[in-house]
Amino acid sequence: MSTGESTGNGSVVVVNCGSSSVKLALVDPVTGERALSCLGERLGTPDAVVHFKTAEGTRTITPAATTHRGALAHVLQRLLDMDLPPLLGVGHRVVQGGKRFRSSVRIDDHVLADISDLSALAPLHNPANVSGIEAARAVLPELDHVAVFDTAFHQTMPEQAYRYAVPTRWYEEFGVRRYGMHGTSHRFVSARAAEVLQRDAGADPRSLKLVVAHLGNGCSATAVLGGRSVDTTMGMTPLEGLVMGTRSGDLDPAVLELVADRTGASVAEIVAQLNKESGLLALSGLSNDVRTLEEKAGQGHPGAKLALEVFTYRAAKHLAALTVALGGLDALVLTGGIGENGTAIRSALLGRLRHLGLVEDPAANAEHGRSSTPAGRITREGDGPLAMVVPTDEELLIARDTVDLVQHA
Repeated sequence: MSTGESTGNGSVVVVNCGSSSVKLALVDPVTGERALSCLGERLGTPDAVVHFKTAEGTRTITPAATTHRGALAHVLQRLLDMDLPPLLGVGHRVVQGGKRFRSSVRIDDHVLADISDLSALAPLHNPANVSGIEAARAVLPELDHVAVFDTAFHQTMPEQAYRYAVPTRWYEEFGVRRYGMHGTSHRFVSARAAEVLQRDAGADPRSLKLVVAHLGNGCSATAVLGGRSVDTTMGMTPLEGLVMGTRSGDLDPAVLELVADRTGASVAEIVAQLNKESGLLALSGLSNDVRTLEEKAGQGHPGAKLALEVFTYRAAKHLAALTVALGGLDALVLTGGIGENGTAIRSALLGRLRHLGLVEDPAANAEHGRSSTPAGRITREGDGPLAMVVPTDEELLIARDTVDLVQHA
């Protein structure tokens, strides 16, 4: 592998370091094609593995080191020996950018220090993001590295949307406010939806009122007005908002005091349970996977039925509430693993949102809107708002941001 001129053809290394995993892909920023992708799992344990996927197939290796930094360095060293496209730059997904980072930035030592300082707002994610950046810069020092923040898209929210009604000192000294997450996905999907609606329906993207619902194991929804985020469901951390696979979503904070008093658990231990042992998993007592829950609900399992009902009810309530920030609705845009593939979940959501003028087209929904006009439409044709499915591609957006910043450095 060789490094390429920033203006030439090639791929961007897109790195996403999670709390216990590392994802990496070589992405063509023009076509979106992946020359390679890999996933490192169970990092930090003796069972750590890395799965490589290329045109020749998939293979699994055991990394020489099991830490985020060690595993990523191992992967990058192996990539340098492969016959792959030249590299244009390295794009890093970073969860928390605070209020400083309103857009993607080239990484230098000062930016890296700021990302590390923001770890207090994202203790499960930013330290892993920093480890990934350090490892990649050490192996590929000749390339420009770019940070693309989950929170940046939401920095256009007005103060009335991002402030909590808590003591002002908490906000001014500790940064306690709503930041939002999934911004890379919301930005990509809302822009793509605007393109489709302008092309197929003659809509003006500068005034479009969109509610974008990213539904997967993690879930969030955003009100997008003329391409700008004006409100979102996640807050200071990814724990606020919708019910998710293993996260509780909205919760009365007094619950922490009650559980701590009854169990002797620390706040950190309770928050960990709210992140990893709650949501669909807790409600069903079975799984955080919607496909499993739909199968079991069909067999009459009461926990699976309850989990799906709570999930769709709470999601619909949040989606409807976001129209307040928009003053109306042109389109509900569904994305993420569940949003793109969950026919039954989408049907249940539209049933609860019928009062907004969203009436399901069952045939279009069954085929995920693939042959509809506008593209992705899953509601009946008419003059009112529509619902549509738009696949997300966060890695492609990160690759394009990276090339843009490298070329205009």
